[in-house]
Amino acid sequence: MLTVLELLQGHAQMSGPQIAARLEVDIRTVRRYVTMLQDLGIPVEAGRGRHGAYRLRPGFKLPPLMFTEDEALALTLSMLAAKQLGLGVAAPSVEGALAKVERVMSGSLRERVQAVQETLVWDGSPPASTPPSSVVVAFSQAAREQCSLRVRYLSWRGEETERAFDPYGLVYRGGFWYSAGYCHLRDGLRVFRLDRVLEAEPGERRFAPPAKFDVLEHVLSSLASTPGEWDVELLLETSLDDARQHVPRALAALEATADGVALRCYVQDLGWFAHFVVGLGCPLVVRRPPELREELRRLASHAARLAERTEG
Repeated sequence: MLTVLELLQGHAQMSGPQIAARLEVDIRTVRRYVTMLQDLGIPVEAGRGRHGAYRLRPGFKLPPLMFTEDEALALTLSMLAAKQLGLGVAAPSVEGALAKVERVMSGSLRERVQAVQETLVWDGSPPASTPPSSVVVAFSQAAREQCSLRVRYLSWRGEETERAFDPYGLVYRGGFWYSAGYCHLRDGLRVFRLDRVLEAEPGERRFAPPAKFDVLEHVLSSLASTPGEWDVELLLETSLDDARQHVPRALAALEATADGVALRCYVQDLGWFAHFVVGLGCPLVVRRPPELREELRRLASHAARLAERTEG
């Protein structure tokens, strides 16, 4: 309802379908919000017809703020990115914030910023599942205040558990939110994906995170060791520094040995991993599983057949 008010304050008038599209709701919901605003004494005027435009009675404005063009563009792009990337922010929240920014701009500046919104195309899709804003805020606040959480969590196997958790920090990577910390149920360090958190409430226990704990490094290491269908180990005949340039930290664990670099990870698809291995461009030995050797042979045979093909 307040987002509708912000939109109307930022535009001379807006139709019901326009408001519905911005908030990602239906027309009936927009009508209900407008009626609620009118019941509160907000002077919202509706045009005639099924899709008549809504507007605020002239003169109903809040005191303006001032933004430079760079500030307004920075705010607009940040909020659009948050919405597109699924950063735990619902569409009405983004649209409400954008409407507030637009409302306090001069006419010429508003037109330039709206031009960016209307013409900017994002290359990439948001993640299929994002955590509620309340979960992101709960974990962030608990990490800052060093206060444990009571968490109800749904594992990737579909098992629901309740536990006390000390969040040391949050990481956003690859379209997902993660939190690393100490799990009192498992009595050890764990990484949780926040879109699987069903409930998070503040606890009473205080905690102190380990000194110099690297949240990002721990999350990446945890992702690399997440169990999968195939347990893989390679010996890369190269240096550790070179291996790190070609192997993402979240994909595999790397360890320098007397013979080179040991790469260990779990994968779901050996066919995909065979392509990745060939792309490493260094001599290597497949230690396990033997099925990976067969995938490499199939890939080599396929590449050889492609190399012999000609037109006609």
